[in-house]
Amino acid sequence: MAIIDKPSDYFNTKLYTGTGSSNAVTGVGFQPDWIWLKGRSVASDHKVFDAVRGGPNNLIQPNLTNAQQTTSYFSSINSDGFTVTGSDNSYNASNATYASWNWKANGSGSTNTDGSINSTVSASATSGFSIVKVSKPNTSVATIGHGLGVTPKFIIGKDLDGADNWTCYNEALGNGKGIYLNATNAQATASTFWNSTSPTSSVFTIGSDNTWNSPSIVFYCFADVQGYSKFGSYTGNGSTDGAFVYTGFKPAFTLIKRTDATEGGSWILFDNKRGTNVINPVDVVMAASNNASEADWGTAYDCDYLSNGFKWRYAGANGYNNTNGATYIYMAFAENPFVTSTAIPTTAR
Repeated sequence: MAIIDKPSDYFNTKLYTGTGSSNAVTGVGFQPDWIWLKGRSVASDHKVFDAVRGGPNNLIQPNLTNAQQTTSYFSSINSDGFTVTGSDNSYNASNATYASWNWKANGSGSTNTDGSINSTVSASATSGFSIVKVSKPNTSVATIGHGLGVTPKFIIGKDLDGADNWTCYNEALGNGKGIYLNATNAQATASTFWNSTSPTSSVFTIGSDNTWNSPSIVFYCFADVQGYSKFGSYTGNGSTDGAFVYTGFKPAFTLIKRTDATEGGSWILFDNKRGTNVINPVDVVMAASNNASEADWGTAYDCDYLSNGFKWRYAGANGYNNTNGATYIYMAFAENPFVTSTAIPTTAR
């Protein structure tokens, strides 16, 4: 894959203020295929919409196990953003503030026949991201085409018809483990998640876990792209001169989870747009696994976004993100590549 010189062509955080009526949110920079919304000033459930599941108003919620719901939140998805309508507190209350994280795939998708069951796939091989929807027959094991052309490092899966967990695969955990996006649990060990089979450049495998016993399932698949995205793990050091995680780019977004214990087990979400501190440290957080509004918890979450990765600036109290010897997984997307395709290095924050 070539270096993406302008990461915001494929991922962008867009903040907006609710109006209580029709509200055109512009400045995303592209027509988003995956939208993740969350209230900043209000407590509200996370909300995810995508282009593959039959239109923008089919809602699933990352902090809940609920089945897919039909809503009327969006009146349109536009070439530079989206328009929300109504006055619901969770996405458009008057004067409330919200965050949207937006990814570009490849529209509404097409049929992929690479697996043992067909999938509908919207894939961007350039940015290493695909949205995959399947109708699962009555079988305990299936292979599913993901359309990336390279091996995914991170997969998030959710059944659409039942009340089951959001189950994640991370290459660092291996094919015999899964971890839940909607919960604070440590990693779980079971061959039934991924049938103890690692993904390939064309397919991934699901086993007989209850998560997948559903008529319809959606997966979000991610591969490393130099200078744009990185998925991996690190070990905390318990120091204010904290663990440094090399990504090869200046981050715009990070989502981090402790995997070896429930203590400090929330998925912690940072980005480069929220908060009054426009440089370092990045310290305004939300937890993907609950509905709390965003918070600046002071030095307890200080993180520096650097030109080539991110670095913790606290000692890791309560298990969050830098406890000595604790293991963490992360997903990260870029603001700028460390070095562009023209060999120009980015600056530190």
